[in-house]
Parts: sequence; structure tokens; C-alpha cells
Amino acid sequence: MATEIYLVKVGMTMHEGTVDEWYVGDGERVQSGGLLYRLETEKVNLDVDAEASGTVKHLVAEGTTLAPGDVVGYIYADGEAIPQQLPKPEPKRDIAVRESPAAKPAPAQATVASGKRIAASPAARKLAAELNVDLAAVAGSGPRGRVTREDVQSAAESASAAQPAPAEDSGAETSSRIPLSGIRKTIAERMHASLRDSAQLTMEMEVDMDAAVKLRQDLVAEWEGDGVRVTYTDLVLAAAVKALGRHPAMNAALVGDGIVRWQRIGMGLAVALEEGLIVPVIKDAASKSLKELALASADLAERARLGRLTVDDVEGGTFTVTSLGMYGVDGFTPILNPPQAGILGVGRIYDGVRWEGEKPAKTARMRLSLTWDHRVLDGAPAAQFLGAVRDALEAPFRLLV
Repeated sequence: MATEIYLVKVGMTMHEGTVDEWYVGDGERVQSGGLLYRLETEKVNLDVDAEASGTVKHLVAEGTTLAPGDVVGYIYADGEAIPQQLPKPEPKRDIAVRESPAAKPAPAQATVASGKRIAASPAARKLAAELNVDLAAVAGSGPRGRVTREDVQSAAESASAAQPAPAEDSGAETSSRIPLSGIRKTIAERMHASLRDSAQLTMEMEVDMDAAVKLRQDLVAEWEGDGVRVTYTDLVLAAAVKALGRHPAMNAALVGDGIVRWQRIGMGLAVALEEGLIVPVIKDAASKSLKELALASADLAERARLGRLTVDDVEGGTFTVTSLGMYGVDGFTPILNPPQAGILGVGRIYDGVRWEGEKPAKTARMRLSLTWDHRVLDGAPAAQFLGAVRDALEAPFRLLV
């Protein structure tokens, strides 16, 4: 009897998911434990592995969105007859929650003219044929270097950009349309809902970073042997944690017709990926030292970029820090990550001036941008919280105690 392939449920709050990409083509064989399909949810993307060996038959196409427990395909054992018309069973919505590893061996293979086998998903092979892209020349970003559909698309766009521009009177098409889907679609929907459903305001404050710059330099040298390289964002994370402890009105959310103040701090860290933004969470951040916060943030950022976050990694956030300083941005207006009441934007460190008597002195400065939900707290307590973050960064020894 064929083994049913389910849309895996990966969190108690998951209501739907998308078969973003089949790693095994329709009618191809898979080994038990091999990569089967990529599941996309509103929070994370996960690779789902096969629970049996045999021939894979797709019941749904890539891009199909269904509820957890819906059947998306079958695995037919060797020698088992495959019907012309696949059955469409009733969904099993009580399917257990489980996590799938982010990387498994046995990726789909593609053959190039030289006879060399390269790892590529079925969707990548199909798109490469359509766009006339040489898979051998494409660098894979998937598990174990597997070439993904996105890799092929990127290679095709790069090749197109290298071509000479068409003459103005050629009538050639000069624009392209990118479907709003996947993580980009989720971000668009959540950010629109965030602005629509909350009363967001932003205030900025400058911070004298001379002492923080010196402390970071000392800590980088001190912790080098432990494999810890503290960043300026880590210092801001630690300062925000301290400030949230003193100003619990910011560690809150509007839930239903009441304001909930969270007992613990789940510190969200915005991480930019090619496909969009994701916010993993440092759990129980108030119990962690600066060194532990730095280790946790580095681990979450690395796993986010490798696509190895779990659903638990992105749940439980009560406040978020987001930085654009590495891109040369001074200040910006961050958008709330609902239902959180606050998000702190971090700008670059730049040269400023302070006056020592009648003489100007060069100083390192940074701008913090706090967006808060005015339904949850007013401007005065928001300013007090931001001032507490500033004070902690200007006297950073407080971050070590």
C-alpha cells in the first residue's frame, strides 16, 4: 500500500503551509530519509524528508497551499502498481507536530554534458531547461551545495544583465514581473497588517558610543579564545534587555481588549535573508549574560542564513531589535513585529562632536530609532525606555553586571 506524503505540521500555531518545491520529481525514486519537498510556512522554511523508499507521485503542484495533514503525494514501494488516477483521501488534520532536519543527504541529481553529476532539485532542472541555463555553471546554495530554483533564476538574471541593452526602437520588453509569493508575500501581509492595526510612532535618540566602542574592543580580545566576537548589535541587545527589565510597559502587547505585560523577555533579532526578513528569538534573555547573548545571537543568525531555524526559534518574541548600521544607515523607521509593542532600530556608528569646555572633541555616535504602539503605552514611558537603553550604552560596564 502506498505511503501517504503529508503537509507536515511544524508548530501548534501553524494553520497552513505551501509545498514550495519538490526535491524529487514526479515518478522519480527516493530513499527513505532523503529530501522530499520544501515546506514554506509564514515563519520558517523546512525541508521534509521521505518516510519510505519508492517512487514518488505528486498529488499537488509546487506553490500549492494547504492545511497541515493534507496529503500532497504518495510513495509507491518497488513493484507496487501505480494507478493512472491518484486517489484523493480525506485529510488527516490531527497529524502530529514534528520537525524535519534542514539538511539531508541524497539530493536530486542532474547530468551535464561532461557526464559529471551535480546536485539539483527537479524544479531547478526544469527552470534551467526553460531559461537555457547551464547547471554546471551555477553555484548551489541549498543543502550540500544543491542547486535550487532560486539559484537558477539568479544565474539567468545575471546573464541577462550582462547582455547589451536593446536599442530604444527595438520594441523589446524592458521590465519583468516577480510574483508576490513565499516569505516576501508573508512579510508584505504582516507589515501591512502591522501598520493598519496599530498606532505606530517613532522617536530617535543619539548615543555617545565612545565607552561602548572601547568595551567592545576589549571584549573581542578577551573572548577571542572562547570563539565569541561581540558586536555592537549585541551591546544594544543587552542594553535593551536591561531597559525592558526597568520599563516593563514596553515588554507588552495588546491582546484582545487588554494589555498583556510579559513576565519574560523574548528578544527578537531581525536577520536579513535574500528572500526576506526573519526574526529568531533569544528566549528568556534577561537570564543571560552579555557573553551568552552574543553567543545566542551569532548562533541564531548563522542558522537563519543556513535555513536551519526551527519553529521554536521564531516564536515567543516580546520585543525586537533590528539593525541597518552595517549598510551605512543613520536612522530609519522600523515597523512593529505584531503583536509586540516595541521595536528598536540601530543605525551606524559615525563621527560626532562634543564640547569639552570651549573646545570641540571628536566622539563616536549612534542613532537609535524606537517605534512603539501608542495603544499600549504613551510617548513619555517610551522615551524613558529609550533613555534607559542610551544610558546603558553610554556606561556599558552596566551590561556586564
